[in-house]
This record gives sequence, structure tokens and C-alpha cells, in this order.
Amino acid sequence: MGRTYSWSFFIFFSSLIGMIDPKRTVALVGRPNVGKSRLFNCLAGRRLSIVHDQPGVTRDLIATEVDDDFILLDTGGIGMELKMTPKAISEAAEDQVDYALATSSLILLVVDAKEGCTALDEIVAERLRRFGKTVRVIVNKVDNPGEEAVAADFASLGLGDPICVSAEHGRGTGAIFDLVEEVFGPPQIQESSEAAVPRIRFSLVGRPNVGKSSIGNALLKSSRLIVSNVPGTTRDSVEMDLDFPRTDGHDWHFRLIDTAGLRVKGKVDSSVEFFSSVRTQDAVRKSDVVFLVVDAMDGVTRQDQSLAGDIIDQGKALVIVVNKWDLVKARFEEERPAGYDSLKAFLKDYEASLRKELFFLPDPPVLFVSAQTGYQLESMLSAAVEVESTLDMKLPTGPLNRCLERCFEERAPRVVETKRFKLFYSVQVGARPFRLKMFCNRVTRLDATYRRYLERTINQEFRLRGCPVRFELVGKERRYADPQVDSEPAPKWTKEMTRRKDLERKRADAPSRAAKAKTKAAKKPILSGNQRAKARQGGKSKRG
Repeated sequence: MGRTYSWSFFIFFSSLIGMIDPKRTVALVGRPNVGKSRLFNCLAGRRLSIVHDQPGVTRDLIATEVDDDFILLDTGGIGMELKMTPKAISEAAEDQVDYALATSSLILLVVDAKEGCTALDEIVAERLRRFGKTVRVIVNKVDNPGEEAVAADFASLGLGDPICVSAEHGRGTGAIFDLVEEVFGPPQIQESSEAAVPRIRFSLVGRPNVGKSSIGNALLKSSRLIVSNVPGTTRDSVEMDLDFPRTDGHDWHFRLIDTAGLRVKGKVDSSVEFFSSVRTQDAVRKSDVVFLVVDAMDGVTRQDQSLAGDIIDQGKALVIVVNKWDLVKARFEEERPAGYDSLKAFLKDYEASLRKELFFLPDPPVLFVSAQTGYQLESMLSAAVEVESTLDMKLPTGPLNRCLERCFEERAPRVVETKRFKLFYSVQVGARPFRLKMFCNRVTRLDATYRRYLERTINQEFRLRGCPVRFELVGKERRYADPQVDSEPAPKWTKEMTRRKDLERKRADAPSRAAKAKTKAAKKPILSGNQRAKARQGGKSKRG
């Protein structure tokens, strides 16, 4: 079995190995929950494997390069019980251990000092002897020198003097590096005249059990990733290299990242699942292109919409992959839905419905594939190359502004704060994602709907399929009003407000009206009684 796995494994980790001698490979193995993943992270100096007290967390094979010296492999526990994990997953995880054992020159059997030497430790040690490799015992969880006496119990395994370490506190790990140098000798860097091959990094993201690992295996043409019908099989993000030969004699070079299935945040009910989601988000951040895998039988769900929004929010290029299309084709042939004469017509309506559900995305490519039959899987690699090459494109300033001008002519923005959004000038200031600086009248007047309209038009005009566009708005300064006061939208004027305004004005004018009346009275002549009588008589005669 060792010879069967050896060559294929090194193909998967070709760039990871880089210029390190492939023979300098070290595997950490042992029964579940002895601290292999914590020791792996400690030696690597990074948090790569998920660490948890729950047994059976690690399932896939995790690999990393340590100090440009050797390749370190982390494996799942040997001898998982059914209560730890389903039988199918347990068997697949043990196959991954076989990969590691077959390709490693040095095997480190990790045991637990707290529990002592168990019967399962002896079974694992006996199994390792059959491979004919160099095997040493690493006694983990020895937190202080006073506990080193327990190492004598593991001498009975017959694998040499045990090495005491504490992965949690980083104690004693120097002895492991000394052991590596003792077995392999000083680091031997292989000289190569060729420069490092640039690779397009793409990740497979989606809900649990949509077929991400199956797609990865189909692209790699191997059973490298654990596949099961049990949702949540994949927990760690697994990275592998993929070289695809083209018809012109050259190769496409990729870095494939298989991620754990993501659920809605409110339904994440365990810390293991939480750490899996953190690893997935980190994989998305490191990717050039993200493939969102959708189940063809389920269609687009709310969770798919949420995942797509998160990917775009991170500024990553996106491609939609509809997996299990072979099941849809079989169902179509059996039932023949009314109104569809051919599968092609059904496919067209299916895609239109899918795009309607994901209307907020930047017109991403939609691919229909089947990991089970291999249908159209190569189109994923072509799409990754096409989208990645678009990410560094320069948008000419002149055509960009003319495109935006047509947008405003064909569809005017709505009125916000009694005025419309007005754009004066735009220019590209960055890429990955595309960033456009836009000089406008008021930043607050660009509503979300019109923003999506502008993004979609730019995306279609310059063929930026699947590539997000970001706007950096620069508004004009206000000349008269206080920015803090005037930034609030003006209230709608009502009749009651008019009545109150008139009343306030009358009250303000009341003192001036009284003063005028007093002045007028002061100017009138003072008449005697007879004079006033005559004046009244004169008035009556005039009226008569």
C-alpha cells in the first residue's frame, strides 16, 4: 500500500515541498485526542489544524512546511470509536493516515502522558513497525520536569527512548527538531534554476453536503479528500496544488482549497464548527477566486445567498458552481416537466431563476457540473483563469465616465434630501477588487438600489464577470450651512407648521403695532367740549 500512495501524494504537495527534499517528511500519528494537532501547530508556529478536546476532530490530512527544513503532516486519530465519528468517516480518515505513513520517512507516535500507555497505543505501535520506517515515541502533556518519569511506561513499546514534550506550553519541542536533524541530517535545499511557479488560488465554499470535497477529488483525480454523505465531514481547510495540462503544451497552475461546509451563524452549535467556519473565512481571504457550490436539487437557499454576500463583501471574485447536475438531468428525463421540450430550455430558465435569487451579485459565471460523472468540471478551471486575469484590468477613465453618463441619462437617481445624486467625475484607483473614486455632490444621496445599478452596468460594460466593484465617494463641501445641522434631512412642510410660523410672526410684530398706535394718538389735537360737539355736528351734516 505504501508504494501505491507515495508518488500521488507528492504530486499533491509539489509546491508545498518546493525546494525541500521530498524524503524529509515527518508524520504525527497516534490514537484520538492525544494532542497531535496541538503539537502540529506548535512545531509549525501557526494555527493550521483545529484543536479541541473532543476526540476525532481531525479527519483530513494536513501538511505544512517547517523552517524550510522538512514537511510536517497531521493525521486523524487511529482507532476512532463509533461514538466519536461515523464509521464511513472513520475508515476514510484511516486511509488518510495510510497516505501519511506511506510517504513519510520519520513517524512520530504521539501518546498521552496523563493516561499512560494504553492497549490502543500498543496496537498502533505494532502497526507502525510493519511499515519499516523510523518511528519514535513523543510523550505529550508532560507539563513540568517532575512528570517525566511517566515516560518509562512507554519504553515498553520498543520504539526507542521516548521524548517528553508539552505542546500546550511549547516545552521540549527542541528535542523533536534535534531528532529530525539526527535522522535526516542538516537541511538540504534542492537547487532549481526555475523560479517559483505562480498559482491561481481558488477555494470551494458552500453549505454542508453540497459536494465540495467530491469536486476537489474529481479535479485532482484522486481520493485525497474525505467524502461522505454525512454533513460536516470536512472540518479543516485543506490546500493542495493542481497542475492542469492545456492543449497548447503549457500547464495551468492552481492552488485548490477545500473548506468546511458553512451553516447560518445562529445554527453553529459547537466550538469545532465555529473554528471550521473561521478556517473557511480565512481560506476565502487568501483566495483569488471563490467557487460557491450550490446543490442543483435544492436550488439557491437563503444560506447560499448569505454566503454569496459574505464573499462579495470581502471583495473576492466569485463563480457559481451548480453541482449534482446529473441528478437534475435524470429527473428531467423521467418526469419531463410541462412546457419544456428540451433540457437546454430548462437549463436556460434554471439559470435565469438562479440569477434572480442572486440579483445582488456582479453577474458571476454560472457553471453546471457533476462531480460524480465529471461533467463540465474542466470549465471550472477555465473560469478561474478567465476571472483571475480580469482582476488586474485597468478601466480607461474616458470610457468609464461616458458609461456612467449614459447610466444617468437612461435612469435618473431618486430624490434624496430634496435633491438628486449627481456625479461629476470618476477614476479607477485600485484593483482586487476594483475601486473607483467618484466625485459627487452629496455622498448621502446615493441609495443602495442605484449603487447596485451603477455597479451592474459597469460590470457588464467592461465584462468584469464575477468581479466586485467598490465606490469611494468624495462629496462637495457645504458652503453655508453647518455640516452637522444640515446633514440631517429637512422635515416635510405641513399646514400646521405654516400656522405656527404666522402666529410667531404676529407675536413678534405686536410691540411695533402698539407703538405705532400710541404715536398716532399723540399727534391728534386736544379739543374742548364745544369743539368736539361742533365736529360731531359737522360730521352728521355731511352725511345728510
